[in-house]
Amino acid sequence: MSTDPDDIGADRPIRDAATIVLVRGGRTDNPQVLMGMRGAAAAFMPSKYVFPGGAIDADDWAIPLHPAVPEAQRALLTARPVTANAPTPEAMVAAAIRELWEEAGQMLGAPGNWDEPVPDDWQAFAEAGLRPIGDAMQFIFRAVTPPGRTRRFDARFFLAQAESLATDPDDFSRATDELSHLHWIALSEARTLDLPFVTEVVLAEAEAVLRAGRVDSVPFFDNSGAESTFRRIA
Repeated sequence: MSTDPDDIGADRPIRDAATIVLVRGGRTDNPQVLMGMRGAAAAFMPSKYVFPGGAIDADDWAIPLHPAVPEAQRALLTARPVTANAPTPEAMVAAAIRELWEEAGQMLGAPGNWDEPVPDDWQAFAEAGLRPIGDAMQFIFRAVTPPGRTRRFDARFFLAQAESLATDPDDFSRATDELSHLHWIALSEARTLDLPFVTEVVLAEAEAVLRAGRVDSVPFFDNSGAESTFRRIA
């Protein structure tokens, strides 16, 4: 990624992205959320604590999910496209699962064989005899990065329970170095970290969803046009 000073503040193209808000003890009075810190030299949100996530890659479009993404989720995920070639719900979910693996060393999957060619980023899943699952995450938030930032994303945020992991939730030994200080922190304490504004808002939404036990509509901060718009996708 470029860090040329001339890029700072320039209007950048919007890329589709997916982020996972992984919680454990989500059905208890004191749930925890997985957070990590971006590097000080990162071009986007340096030194901030964030959830695992990133841009949707071309290979994510070709990853079959078993079980599939539920129809109710598909309808929410395909509403109000922003980019010219918006990804499929399957690509969004696959990207969130891949980013969780790459940045935290955690696998959200179920036993299964790969009958099709396996992209490089998914070799570890295949070797572990796991396939990514499409029904373990709830779409809870969406935000488009405002103009003038060094990177711009149309990011979908998914809530998932650590109980769905096929790996030890305390083992981060296979994570890349993109996020440091990976740890579980109580939702009630997470706002004491140095967070981007959007992460604070997503944390509040995750708490509300956990309390309600359902998603009635999805908040959408749309900064893709000349004016910032807030709406709810239902």
